[in-house]
Amino acid sequence: MNARLLIVDDDANLLAAFQRNLRKQFSFDTALSGAEALQLLETKGPYAVVLADMNMPGMKGIELLERVRQRAPDTVRMMLTGNADQQTAVDAVNRGEVFRFLNKPCPPETLVPALEAALRAYELLRIERELLEGTLAGSVKVLVDVLGMISPHALGRGQRLRDSMARFARFVGTGPLWELDLAALLVNIGYTVVPYNVLRKLGSGLELLPEEQHIVERTPRIGHDLLIEIPRLKPVARAVLYQSARFDGSGFPGDGLAGESLPVASRMIKILSDRLDLEDDGVVKRRAFEAMNARTGYYDPKLLEKCFECFGDFLANTLSSDRPVHQLPLHSAQAGDVVVSDIATRSGFTLVRAGTVLTAMVIARLENFLQLGELQEPLLVQRPTPEEAQRAAAAPQLTPAGS
Repeated sequence: MNARLLIVDDDANLLAAFQRNLRKQFSFDTALSGAEALQLLETKGPYAVVLADMNMPGMKGIELLERVRQRAPDTVRMMLTGNADQQTAVDAVNRGEVFRFLNKPCPPETLVPALEAALRAYELLRIERELLEGTLAGSVKVLVDVLGMISPHALGRGQRLRDSMARFARFVGTGPLWELDLAALLVNIGYTVVPYNVLRKLGSGLELLPEEQHIVERTPRIGHDLLIEIPRLKPVARAVLYQSARFDGSGFPGDGLAGESLPVASRMIKILSDRLDLEDDGVVKRRAFEAMNARTGYYDPKLLEKCFECFGDFLANTLSSDRPVHQLPLHSAQAGDVVVSDIATRSGFTLVRAGTVLTAMVIARLENFLQLGELQEPLLVQRPTPEEAQRAAAAPQLTPAGS
């Protein structure tokens, strides 16, 4: 196998013996201490397997394997010990989640099969991870495409929230970032069941009837139920469900969850979403903070302060003052282009809002309106760099492991 191992022991003679006996069968590095092992993990890792001695001066083997688990959760961890008492075993399982114990002295006929089994376990875990992440990324891409076909307005809003969420989350220092980004992007995935005439009103900013407003208010439940069935998206589904919940527990879904018991992603989305509404209405900067701060019980007060520290003037914007604006016929539009001015039908119905990043499916939807003679051309767009366009056209990059 090409996967590499790391063997850690404070006995230089033992490491030399490992070099003599194992170098033809395995590719591996050695370290004389836990600190040296962590340095190798940073500079030459990740490793498929880490085999560590239990009793080393300074950092003990259990502490080392615990840190390895935190930094490289896929790495298979093994322990070499001459003190296999019950407490050692309990600590190693609970803290380091070891794959196997090996007693000193460990002859090659015992060590080699154990290392081979560890490598097989690592390979199976890697294959499972790739399959799962491929399924996850593919599922998310389908959801994004469907939302873009049904409601480009909802997708565009999600894109704007995602861009702000990425910066907000890093500023606050919370994560996992991929979950927060995805929750913001798919915050309106429940719009896929909203009747078309209601979506038209939403896209054009028209006032909804009470029964129509009721349908829209319940879309977080639909979004939750769609996402909860996808592997690893349970936290994202909960964030979508509680997106409208206020810090005091009022608002949908109204099940009593309140305060810091609400998902942090939901509390952040609530702040970003309401601030985006204010910006669309022309209420910005200090006036926006004062307006939101006056809404007693609506927001996590600490996060509200942080939001206006992070975004002193405006939320993140996909439009750039440094890039030229292109007038294009639809057939020249590309995935990744940012819409500068609302795209509308000849009768004035808004199809795509300014600030939306075009996807292949949104362009396909616009082509249908063009064939019916309803699309108003040219489009006003800003063109991204080739790297940005490639990211926009690809499936979302998701990294659940270790994020």
